[in-house]
Amino acid sequence: MATRIGYLLPTREQVMAGRPEAAPLIALAERAADLGFDSIWAGDSLLARPRHDPLTLLAAVGGRVPRVELGTAVLLPALRNPVVLAQQVATLDQISEGRVILGVGIAADLPNIRAEFTAAGVPFEKRVGRLLEGVRLCRELWTGAPVSWNGRWRVEGVLGVTPHRPGGPPLWIAGALPASLERAGRHFDGWLPNGQDAKTWAEQWAQIKAMARAAGRDPDKLTGAMYLTAAVEENAARADERLNAYMEQYYGQPAHVMRARQMSFAGPAAGFEAWLQGYVAAGVNHIILRFAGDHERHLKTLAQMRAKIAG
Repeated sequence: MATRIGYLLPTREQVMAGRPEAAPLIALAERAADLGFDSIWAGDSLLARPRHDPLTLLAAVGGRVPRVELGTAVLLPALRNPVVLAQQVATLDQISEGRVILGVGIAADLPNIRAEFTAAGVPFEKRVGRLLEGVRLCRELWTGAPVSWNGRWRVEGVLGVTPHRPGGPPLWIAGALPASLERAGRHFDGWLPNGQDAKTWAEQWAQIKAMARAAGRDPDKLTGAMYLTAAVEENAARADERLNAYMEQYYGQPAHVMRARQMSFAGPAAGFEAWLQGYVAAGVNHIILRFAGDHERHLKTLAQMRAKIAG
């Protein structure tokens, strides 16, 4: 199966630039779809890295852009009541007629993210348990059957709006720690990390598939994805400067720290193509791209090489 290519909308970047209007983001989604991208993605944060709400924005995209998949990269379920989240996601999946992919994460342990959890009234230390139980509760609610739940949340009732896709959208989890790999193999439908070179990704993906097999699951039904960042310019030094400035502004941390944590590329188009092909050769099923720099130009650049990359 050909590798699918996704595009991350610059919601954070637009807010940082003082331009919170949604219309330009929807226009970028339409442009990406016209150029042949397979999926459109949006990130998530309340106060730590302010941006648009991903589910609301993707609902608008889904109403304007047909066919392409709509994903979160990544949503933080622990910040949300799972009953409300289940209803929101089911509604989004109905709007898009079954095109939703719910990428989720537990959130990094950083002061601004801890403050975000405090502002939302959620205990940061319990975020992993809240994520796992919340996801299980969502899946129960998405069946449309009566739910009787007694855990962190007490639920008695039926969610009237079920997803368009039976059982709900596929759930992909981020992270690459041993516990994250185990969760991906045992409980989720896909894996969406951002910190591995192609060789390391392939090794960890093999571990996830082995864990899925040991848990009695079919590993071939799981999706292996990768979230990547790129600044593509023929002048390699200028591309490197652009990527460094982007990382520092986005995260408020030194560029070398963030580039060690997140896989990124800076340089000419030919090198970018070869870099992406390395991930395809490693077995990545779905690549989600975040661009540093002019998005229209990057979208065109990727579109021109897409056939060679996707296989």
